[in-house]
Amino acid sequence: MTITPQAVSPSVTAFFDEATNTISYAVRDPQGVAVAVIDSVLDFDYASGRTDTRSADAILAWIAEHDLRLEWILETHVHADHLSAAPYLQQRAGGKIGIGHNITVVQDTFGKVFNEGTEFQRDGSQFDALFSDGDSFHIGQLRGDVMHTPGHTPACLTYVIGDAAFVGDTLFMPDFGTARCDFPGGSAEDLFDSVQRILALPDETRIFVGHDYKAAGRDHYAWETTVGDQKALNIHVGAGKSRDDFVSMRTARDATLNMPKLIIPSLQVNMRAGHMPPAEDNGAVYLKVPVNGL
Repeated sequence: MTITPQAVSPSVTAFFDEATNTISYAVRDPQGVAVAVIDSVLDFDYASGRTDTRSADAILAWIAEHDLRLEWILETHVHADHLSAAPYLQQRAGGKIGIGHNITVVQDTFGKVFNEGTEFQRDGSQFDALFSDGDSFHIGQLRGDVMHTPGHTPACLTYVIGDAAFVGDTLFMPDFGTARCDFPGGSAEDLFDSVQRILALPDETRIFVGHDYKAAGRDHYAWETTVGDQKALNIHVGAGKSRDDFVSMRTARDATLNMPKLIIPSLQVNMRAGHMPPAEDNGAVYLKVPVNGL
């Protein structure tokens, strides 16, 4: 399905978490008080197993400072590099939690990896909304359109809101390239096709990426670019690179990458819409480590 961005330009405020190189976004209806948060972060220290809410609290403070109403807490996908703060934001400020309908595929895959019991629902019911390609939603009077852009994971979405596209991990800044595709359910072929859908948006469409790692030669973090810049300059897919060349490059590159530091806790939490696994009979919550399982 082809999506035509609206002419309206939403107000976008970025919150950068250097510990995970994640950018969360607050997207505001420019003519009202409604706001959505995309890809929030729950701070987590793996060594101690302790969580912290400082990143989410910064977003809540910003919402309160501007007297805004949180309507949506959106996930571009089930993140493997940070834990979601969606339930914490919802508990304190309201809003619905949304993700792609293929979350059920991810839940089935990683429900097996982590040997979750039958009490773990694999139907996406932990989320308030499951989006399919072509769906739309509203942030106040501001319409958002949903593009299913798999490849990094089967459930990846791009949210096109006004003249802005929030691409999650599908694309990085042009000098850094594209997402890895070697997680279970990933596909370099699908990623190339998804990127082409994004690059079919008007050249002036603003693109907001989910992570930045300061590419070689760049001394600052960055997260906003445009479709036109990606088409011309992206080192993996720009300047008309072919599908075959991309798949070969991506496959070879992914074979050299280590797993993200927080992949094991992140997947267990994020496939539950940001909730921790249920407490065990001693009242404590545990995260499993599947030995040689990933």
